[in-house]
Amino acid sequence: MVEPLKDPVFDPVGIVTWAIDTGIFDIMYSQWGWPIVEIAHFTGLCLLVGTVGAFDLRMIGAVKGISLPGLHRLVPFGVVGFCLSVTSGLMFVTSAPDQYLYNPAFQIKMLLLAIAGANMALFYLTTTRGLRNLPADVMPPPAARVFAGVSLAAWFGVIACGRVITAFRPPAWEWCVWCS
Repeated sequence: MVEPLKDPVFDPVGIVTWAIDTGIFDIMYSQWGWPIVEIAHFTGLCLLVGTVGAFDLRMIGAVKGISLPGLHRLVPFGVVGFCLSVTSGLMFVTSAPDQYLYNPAFQIKMLLLAIAGANMALFYLTTTRGLRNLPADVMPPPAARVFAGVSLAAWFGVIACGRVITAFRPPAWEWCVWCS
């Protein structure tokens, strides 16, 4: 007989119980709950990646003639997109934690999100001041182009892993490296 998985970090039953107690579970498993939350998730992702992608493509030099301060005005749309994606993503995870927490595609997606966040923070801490007065037709410095490349790669990876999550559902005991 196989012993139940002992996860010292996450309590999938406790997470689902919380989702049931808060009503998230009922929303997600209603007739239109999951599809509507999927639409919100992808809408958020479009807003976020559209904003980040336009900014990054300008920084790597693929798009010229647009000022970076002008593109920076799109940031509120990206923030709204991020909030939509996080909220809907949490609804997915809390409604079916065993299908997400132990899925390597989800784990890689979370790692790539962390890389994208750290990359953005480092960009704003180290490089953004030098770009404020950059003319629209001038190529940004190499450091900005590297940050943009890392950002694009991380977000493409996030999208790819997000798509793979739904197709790849391995048993938890194969992918929970922190479980005993």
